[in-house]
Amino acid sequence: MIENKPMIFDAHLDLAMNAMEWNRDLRCTIEELRKSEEGMTDKPDRAKGTVSLPSMREGHIGLCGATQIGRYVKRGNPMTGWNSPEQAWAQTQGQLAWYKTMEEEGEMVQIRTAIHLENHLKVWENPDNTTPIGYILSLEGADSIISVSHLEKAYNYGLRAIGPAHYGPGTYAQGTDATGGIGRKGRELIKEIERLGIILDATHLCDDSFWETMDFYHGPVWASHNNCRAFVPHNRQFSDEQITELIKREAVIGVALDAWMMVPGWVRGKSDPKSMDVSLKQMIRNIDHICQLAGTSKNAGIGSDLDGAFGKEQCPYDIDTIADLQKVPKMLFELGYSESDVQNIMSANWITFLKKNLPL
Repeated sequence: MIENKPMIFDAHLDLAMNAMEWNRDLRCTIEELRKSEEGMTDKPDRAKGTVSLPSMREGHIGLCGATQIGRYVKRGNPMTGWNSPEQAWAQTQGQLAWYKTMEEEGEMVQIRTAIHLENHLKVWENPDNTTPIGYILSLEGADSIISVSHLEKAYNYGLRAIGPAHYGPGTYAQGTDATGGIGRKGRELIKEIERLGIILDATHLCDDSFWETMDFYHGPVWASHNNCRAFVPHNRQFSDEQITELIKREAVIGVALDAWMMVPGWVRGKSDPKSMDVSLKQMIRNIDHICQLAGTSKNAGIGSDLDGAFGKEQCPYDIDTIADLQKVPKMLFELGYSESDVQNIMSANWITFLKKNLPL
């Protein structure tokens, strides 16, 4: 049996991307995955991965936001991605097929409704090493949505959260390192997101698109994996004004563990977590900053992104696997957070949000 540990909801994991594009059988242990990748150099995180389904169970991560991601990039855009929205859509459908296969194997279970959530929480009151991991299906970046009508198709197969943008310029919004608003197509998509009751994920929206979206959108919003600009002055992070706006909307903000988002001056492929002193203490610092702005612990959570195309080479040095998120409660207690505060941050905030905003 799994030891008595607080339930963790990790709001952002790219599980299907890792399974399909990294060719990882996530039913394996971390040790098995690392051994199978020894000598491989096609990805910077080969033999350094931190996420698998057994390690999630070990860390009592019984719920997660699990992504689909298929970025469409227009000609002339130097970023990697698919050459048409249709190709990007097809990529997300392959990822969906992986999630469905994991369900058939008893490894995962999709949470589509508040009733599904309640049932899953009961199962995780006494989990063991075979208990399925629940997932909320999320789409990171909306460019794979060929037309607004495709969003309803996605809702019908269980999509419950969507981020309109990812990196760079997009069809429906502008993302990290881009500028500009959401435009006509963006407003059409956001109107449909609101009609369907899908959660809007504000993560990756550039400042212009963020504020235009907040002016236009009136439905449920969260930020699955976003840190504080107060500590790393880059547009990928939220300013205090943006965090305050999300707090007003009763959003939850998940703190991420990608090293470049945790300390200023990180250089991908060159910096080292130990020499840059990247540790879970920066995660706690971001969580505490959100709580201080809110005056409560009810808006902060975890959105680790620990499998977001990086591994041990670009995450806190005191993380070996995702199971080490269980170090966080003690660190919060030491900072003076109460037991109920810690429960809020580890999972209760996300669960409360979902109970309110998932369909019945």
